[in-house]
Amino acid sequence: MTSGWQWHHDLTPIPLDVEAMVAMLEGRHGSWAADVAEFFSTLHGLKGDPGRSWVWATVAERVRQRAELRHGSAGLE
Repeated sequence: MTSGWQWHHDLTPIPLDVEAMVAMLEGRHGSWAADVAEFFSTLHGLKGDPGRSWVWATVAERVRQRAELRHGSAGLE
């Protein structure tokens, strides 16, 4: 069975894809979402796939940004 992986395609995620990944991780893993994304970033980095590692690191960063915004907004009420 072959995978759908196309090694010659650009892996730069569009913001909509990143937001979708963030929403999925937050929905499934809650407060652990950033850690899960970091795990995948590290896994792909160790397996020699810097492109996917970078995408997952971007997702982890966005999860943390959203959490910070939520916590900051909660303090203003």
